[in-house]
Amino acid sequence: MARELERLRRRILKSDGATIDELYGLEPVFEPGAGPGAAGLQPVEFVAVLCPWCGERLETRVDLSSSDASYIEDCEVCCRPIEFSIERAADAALLSVGVRRLD
Repeated sequence: MARELERLRRRILKSDGATIDELYGLEPVFEPGAGPGAAGLQPVEFVAVLCPWCGERLETRVDLSSSDASYIEDCEVCCRPIEFSIERAADAALLSVGVRRLD
């Protein structure tokens, strides 16, 4: 019994984040200050675009960890809905962001 407890204690002490995530069925998360992700990418990117309604420049936050290829956000100036289309490379790097009016 003592031998099994000692083996378990050593296993727990040398566990890293990936082992713990796997043990509990958790998805990896971005840890602020831990540097870029495994692929050298940041999970969020800010992109400047022009509103297709009023022409004002605005910045949008693109979540690179999301599987969605598009999302809707209101313009910060005119409050009209804009559809953002995201194109990513095979390694999840951001290739382009398209905008269009929703009328």
